[in-house]
Amino acid sequence: MRPPTPDNDDEYLLEYFAQGQQVIRDLQAAQSAIRQVEGLAKSDNGLLEAAADGEGGLTRLRIDPRAMRLGESALGREVAAVLRAAQEDAARKAQEIADAAESAAVLPQPLDETFVRGRVEQVARDLLH
Repeated sequence: MRPPTPDNDDEYLLEYFAQGQQVIRDLQAAQSAIRQVEGLAKSDNGLLEAAADGEGGLTRLRIDPRAMRLGESALGREVAAVLRAAQEDAARKAQEIADAAESAAVLPQPLDETFVRGRVEQVARDLLH
């Protein structure tokens, strides 16, 4: 963005707000993409599969009936491990989306009191001369 001058303040402000609106749209798109994330995991023996969403919620668990032969304790460990792996996969995918959105979200420099003061002083000078 070009730095503002008294002659192009209106253009500058329009561009400033447009850039801010684009950042908001991009962040909303990233938020939507995170809601669509699905993390997947499968046990080493292939008897268990799990899925988790982008917010870490578990959405699916499939247990092959042959997994019951593992015994209660071993099955519990396998289930916990596959659920955790699905959540970690979803978290990794969601973080990639969030990181990309954050690096792309370039907000314009904020307009501070010096901007307004400079314009008021310029108008006062113009009126007095």
